[in-house]
Amino acid sequence: MATEELKVPRIKLGSQGFEVSAQGLGCMGMSAFYGPPKPEPDMIKLIHYAVHRGITHLDTFVDGKCEICGDPAYVRTACEGSLKRLGVDCIDLYYQHGIDTRLPIEVTKLVEEGKIKYIGLSEASASTIRRAHAVHPVTAIQLEWSLWSRDVEEEIIPTCRYLYPAFYSTVCNEYQGNDVCPIPGTTKIENLKENIEALSVKLSAEEMSELESIASVGVKGDRYGPGVSTWRTSDTPPLSTWKGT
Repeated sequence: MATEELKVPRIKLGSQGFEVSAQGLGCMGMSAFYGPPKPEPDMIKLIHYAVHRGITHLDTFVDGKCEICGDPAYVRTACEGSLKRLGVDCIDLYYQHGIDTRLPIEVTKLVEEGKIKYIGLSEASASTIRRAHAVHPVTAIQLEWSLWSRDVEEEIIPTCRYLYPAFYSTVCNEYQGNDVCPIPGTTKIENLKENIEALSVKLSAEEMSELESIASVGVKGDRYGPGVSTWRTSDTPPLSTWKGT
């Protein structure tokens, strides 16, 4: 008798009632950074399986080009391109995946035009999050929060929990709170099955303590190579400096 595959449960993000699967699927490795692009038919099957299991958050990017441009006209053009490729009129959650430090965060608005419903930021500093949230509620913040990356706990996590957005992380789970949605990436259905099943794993206090002790050993090196923007370098200029239209 076949075992019934459980659906990934839902959690609420932010303060506006948006619901998403408690685990997402990171899609970067399907076509970039980790060797040659994987066969498209296989990746389509993987995505279909993720949706079948109840995953509603697919973390995607356009074409692998890593430019950062927060100009309102460019953001609008990029969003309209995504709408066209997806064949939809509105995107539920739209990220600014890299913070353009040349422009005030307040100028990149699309919600009022009806093109997106909810706003997400990636690698944003606490200051940038607060300023963006003052213009329109920020629903999700995407950052690395793991055993090895704990510096976000100093200011960013408290800021987010004060303002109510949820966090997207590559590894965090319910032990960090029910406002955390992990987005592990994979290119294999069997690995995706294991990731989903991990949602049902319950770690004891002793196991959590052991993991924390491993993390305390310390890690050498940075998360990213030179030239890659992170939340530590993502503060934006004040809105009063903006001369655009």
